[in-house]
Amino acid sequence: MQQPEKASLFVVLVAASAATAGLLFGYDVAVINGALVFLRADFHLGPVATEMLTAILFIGCAVGAAISGWASDRYGRRAVLFCAGLLFCFAAFGAASAVHIGQLMAARSLAGMSLGAALLIGPLYIAEISPASKRGMLVTLNQLALVCGTLIGFVVNYELAQHVHGNWRLMFSLGAIPAVALCISMLTIPESPRWLLQNGKRQQALSVLQRISPGADVESTVDEIGKAIREESGTYRELLGPALRRPLVLAVMLAIIQQVTGFNTVLYYGAIIFAEHTGASAAQAIGMNVFVGVVNMIFTILGLLFIDKLGRRPLLLTALAGMGLFMVVFAAMLTYMPGRSALLLLPVLGVVASFAFGLGTGVWVCLSELFPNRIRGRAMSIANIVLWFSVTALTATFLSLIKMLGISGVFLLYALLCAASFAYIFVYLPETKNRTLEEIEASWSK
Repeated sequence: MQQPEKASLFVVLVAASAATAGLLFGYDVAVINGALVFLRADFHLGPVATEMLTAILFIGCAVGAAISGWASDRYGRRAVLFCAGLLFCFAAFGAASAVHIGQLMAARSLAGMSLGAALLIGPLYIAEISPASKRGMLVTLNQLALVCGTLIGFVVNYELAQHVHGNWRLMFSLGAIPAVALCISMLTIPESPRWLLQNGKRQQALSVLQRISPGADVESTVDEIGKAIREESGTYRELLGPALRRPLVLAVMLAIIQQVTGFNTVLYYGAIIFAEHTGASAAQAIGMNVFVGVVNMIFTILGLLFIDKLGRRPLLLTALAGMGLFMVVFAAMLTYMPGRSALLLLPVLGVVASFAFGLGTGVWVCLSELFPNRIRGRAMSIANIVLWFSVTALTATFLSLIKMLGISGVFLLYALLCAASFAYIFVYLPETKNRTLEEIEASWSK
């Protein structure tokens, strides 16, 4: 009995090390939220410049995601994660030492490249290092680390907001701490056995698998991995063909829906929303984000616990209905109850809870189930790129839309998008709970 417990602990520690990539992204999300309040004053940023400073991170993420898949196949998962952590350290100190907006933009684009790579390869590495019986639980560590990193960042921002001079520089520079932790951990954990087999290193793969599952039949596991690698013969031409066109459209639409329904405006511009539209001071606005982080973490955990019990469709539909309703309430309160920061926080927390419970976790589960093994990697790559460009479009237009439509009008627009997304998912998304990947694949040809 003792040996399996040690093996389980080893796998959890390895997966947690890779999940530091999620923590890094979560912290950075929180940092830009709080820092924007002070950056707008120090650099005299208008709405468009503020949007560009926020959105350039996600352009970098798209580039990092596009490059990292090839690089991880060539040089290994650990090497890419190590380089991502190292690059983020340079980006964090570059942003903290910036004296004009060009330097800051360059640093944020580098941060985006490192985060795009880390977020793509981190969960991939965890999935490849985990025993089949523990894979689902361990892969969710990345999402849990992300929401924990967001909460930590909000708390750090609130504490630093008490210091008026140069606090945004400290916010950025502290991001180097999880980046260093990611680099150090990559020096101590093993390479993915799947990558080792792909590169002809069978004995090393066997050694890693024996550490993961001592006492198990690792030879048969190696044979299964090898068979799965040989089956991954899908091409982009096949993905665009009639048989897989429907799931591809669904994957792209899910990636778009997760972003354009407006949740991430709260994560990236929350402090500005609270400071400029609820009557809160800068420190109070940043402090209100702590509640956002707590609710985000709690309902993400609840979503992970219930997604296999309730199903994917119910969670996604519940999330979109809740987000749309709370956005309408928020818009109404901004119009008829302006300046009441404490009350105005409540519908925002409703939006956060709804998203975290459904869209935050459900979309990624659906994306992983819609495609057969041989084509899943390419399909997920397309979905990731679409997602990054969708969040870029969201963050690059939010403040300009407020100028055009007013804050209430913008959230009513997002509520309409939630309603349209609800209708699309209700009509087109099949339930994949308790269905094998083969059953799902067969359903597309009917």
